[in-house]
Amino acid sequence: MTPAPASRAGGPGAPVRVLLDVDPGHDDALAILVAAGLPGLEIAAITTVGGNQTLEKVTRNALAVATVAGLETVVAAGCDRPLVTGAVLTDPETHGASGLDGPELPEPTVRLDPRHGVDVIVETVMAAEPGTVTLVPTGPLTNIATALRRQPAIADRVAEVVLMGGGYSKGNVTPAAEFNIYTDPEAAHIVFSAPWRVTMVGLDLTHQALATPDVHQRFRAMGTRAGRFVVDMLDFFGPAYRAKQGFDSPPVHDVCALVRAVAPDIVTVRPGHVDVELHGQHTRGMTVTDLRGREGRDLDHLVATELDVPRFWDLVTGAVARLP
Repeated sequence: MTPAPASRAGGPGAPVRVLLDVDPGHDDALAILVAAGLPGLEIAAITTVGGNQTLEKVTRNALAVATVAGLETVVAAGCDRPLVTGAVLTDPETHGASGLDGPELPEPTVRLDPRHGVDVIVETVMAAEPGTVTLVPTGPLTNIATALRRQPAIADRVAEVVLMGGGYSKGNVTPAAEFNIYTDPEAAHIVFSAPWRVTMVGLDLTHQALATPDVHQRFRAMGTRAGRFVVDMLDFFGPAYRAKQGFDSPPVHDVCALVRAVAPDIVTVRPGHVDVELHGQHTRGMTVTDLRGREGRDLDHLVATELDVPRFWDLVTGAVARLP
């Protein structure tokens, strides 16, 4: 049976509240900036997870990006390794030695919360009115799965989980598996199996969100600190992504999950069922996606399929333009 989407408390006009679980990463960093610049959006917390780089590095990056954005929100470090394998799979070829090469990272003015990121997730969800917090994980799903194990009741209280990861027709680490799912497939299996609504914003969708030269110029023309920061990110991320993945323009994967969470009509979805392959010699980490209900499966997830590209970039650039 498909879990019913939780209704948002507060009624029409109430701010959308998101908890960002990230591993910055250039596209995670852009997602944080966009979230900071969107009117009517409240960032409940930012938690970090080992992924694109080590936990120490991605946490430093999250604090620096929050500083650029002028945020005053909780930032907490979470899990530093996958649930089972014990070693995080980093991606320095795409994101550099720091995890966020390109821009000059400011000395953070945002204080790191002393709590573990998993505790922040649990406490934030449990303290909020049911249906008012959307989880937006854009890295490996270790923190979210651990939070579920620690407090299963969060599954009944979040509005939705909108995650960047997987894909229904392709991978990018292996032919079958996408980076975030491949890094911790056991965690992904827990998240997709929990009794809450999950929207998978995978590679089939995110490969439509390309930061083309025209988009690049829109950021450059802003003349703001945040705009320059994005340009510096893309100046590194674009060539690095081209060298590793062969794209003329880089896709900004993680921003797509945020946009689906806050402006859902920009991202078209279909009902589906997603299983995570844990054992295949060539398919470990694959998100096996059923869009047709074969063998009587419930179509209990949502799967992103199509992006309204002009509206997407209008929202993204507009949000960054509002920042200092």
